[in-house]
Amino acid sequence: MTPRQRRGRGGGRQLNEAARLTQVLVDAGFTKADVGRIIGRNPSLVSQFFTRGKGAAFVEALTAAVREYQVGAATTVEALRSVAAPHVARRQARSGPARVRTRDVAETPGHSAMARAGRQHIASGASRLRPVVQHTADVGGRIAFTVRARRSAFLIGSGWDADSPGVRRNVVQRPDGTEERAYGNSAGPGMGEAGFDAAEWQQRVDAAGGDVAAAIRTWMVETGRLADGARITNLEVRGWLP
Repeated sequence: MTPRQRRGRGGGRQLNEAARLTQVLVDAGFTKADVGRIIGRNPSLVSQFFTRGKGAAFVEALTAAVREYQVGAATTVEALRSVAAPHVARRQARSGPARVRTRDVAETPGHSAMARAGRQHIASGASRLRPVVQHTADVGGRIAFTVRARRSAFLIGSGWDADSPGVRRNVVQRPDGTEERAYGNSAGPGMGEAGFDAAEWQQRVDAAGGDVAAAIRTWMVETGRLADGARITNLEVRGWLP
């Protein structure tokens, strides 16, 4: 009898985004059971990311967990669970889904604050991003950010250290022709401290009239990373205490 072909990594099936992010954590030393605890679900569901293509609802939570692990802001299961929790939708109840609360934990070592802004919010000043920078600066922390723009708007190849050391690990290419690049993530041993000085970025934001997106766009244009006039379609800012 011919053995049944195993599906998943190495089985000929392309991993979906949830499985790919889970594999990043597995490669870092976590188990699938750990990933289940991080997203607050049964480990058997995590296995189905690989075998049945499930997990789309957990991509946002897993993305947040992977990014925080890469910058060194959260490195334990409990810390990553705290990071992922605000992005995990509660199961439906008869009266509808329960509200998921978020909290600012930048003042707690090993944790972080995070905010995201899309195209419309960026166009109106991206006000929800400013408190992350301001509060992290107040506690002497560090920040990192992820920029999404048209692939052609980035002027430096994704494999070049001139853009961001180790940036190849921190690039996500999207089917719509956009690309996400993370800046300030941990570049690896011997590459220096992760993140940017939040106090310095607070000054940049103040100079931009409180517009975090404008401050980041100006920095990227001035440093030759982004084409002048290019539009940032999505932006995520993270702050933490080292």
